[in-house]
Amino acid sequence: MGVWVDVGARDETDEESGICHLIEHMIFKGTKRRTALEIAKEFDAIGGQCNAFTSKENTCYHAKVMDRYLETMVDLLSDIFLNSVFDPMELERERQVILQEIRMLEDTPEEHVHVLLAKAAWGNHALGRSILGAPETVAGFDSQTLKDFLRRAYQPDRIVVSAAGNLEHEDFVALTAKTFEGVKRCDGFSKRLPPVLHRSIEVHPKSLEQVHICLGTKGVKTTDPRRYAGALLNVILGGNMSSRLFQEIRERRGLAYAVYSYLSTYSDIGTWGTYVGVDRSKIDETLEVIVREMARGKERTVDPSELTNAKQYLKGGMCLAAESTENQMIRIAQNEINFGRFVPLEEIEEKIDRVTAEEVEALAADIFRKESTALTLLGPVHEGASYDGVLNF
Repeated sequence: MGVWVDVGARDETDEESGICHLIEHMIFKGTKRRTALEIAKEFDAIGGQCNAFTSKENTCYHAKVMDRYLETMVDLLSDIFLNSVFDPMELERERQVILQEIRMLEDTPEEHVHVLLAKAAWGNHALGRSILGAPETVAGFDSQTLKDFLRRAYQPDRIVVSAAGNLEHEDFVALTAKTFEGVKRCDGFSKRLPPVLHRSIEVHPKSLEQVHICLGTKGVKTTDPRRYAGALLNVILGGNMSSRLFQEIRERRGLAYAVYSYLSTYSDIGTWGTYVGVDRSKIDETLEVIVREMARGKERTVDPSELTNAKQYLKGGMCLAAESTENQMIRIAQNEINFGRFVPLEEIEEKIDRVTAEEVEALAADIFRKESTALTLLGPVHEGASYDGVLNF
């Protein structure tokens, strides 16, 4: 079961940066009926698992239990979601936990470089900020600030309750409706501002063994009809072990252990990105390979077998993921938030099968543009190093 809110880090102001993530942590720290320890004990007593996550656009509180404990799970999740007290003493303790989480991220360069890329790509837009927030903003939140934000942001039309497993839909609706029907509407929550992807090249010198490289370009939004072509383009370029970037950078040249590409989609925009960690003497060669493969992606180089294999990879991964009730819970909630309906796997498979090589190449030509490319390097690089000349595609 998941309780979803269509609110995330991009919905925060500069002063509120990190508040969604802090609320996600504080939700488990005690309600009017239960202390934090009692919440943990009740989940443990039924062998259940509970957790939460915050993304740029969503927050989700989720749990998984044996089917016979469905009512207990609903009671626990709804209690922490609706009745958390945000005790000041608990807040001060959890604040220190999050400050350590921020420092841990900064000590994990293969993750930190993605945060730096977002800042380079989106600039001062909310999408450019870390989901965790900054130490100075996290340090300034008090209990009332959290309550006020939650009251404004956690609106009825932004909340989706989803579940997957051995249960009946109507019974689950009846069980949850009694609990959630009391959520009150409140005005005053700002609409999302559309972002613009900036051309940017940023070098962040740091004493590390490797240089961590992230390159991002314009992508497609979550509901873009071209999202299937985008997923296939990603697979072909760097989405699996037979992809062009993996084969050329790791298998043929031995430049890196970790190399991959990825898609990040949002309600109004998206990004395509690639990551690689290399020795500093191999930066130029690695970037040349990446840029060359991006340029090739715009040409008529996608052969039928390559496209067929990418389609089979996508469909196979999708079907295997569907064997997990947790993944099913996530998928149906995201379908409801983004499309307002359930999207059957058969429909997705059919649309994947319809994509042509020409559509993949046309999308590459549209999104791989020099003027909307952000590049970030983190590691033992010279502060004045320039890589502008490399980004010609």
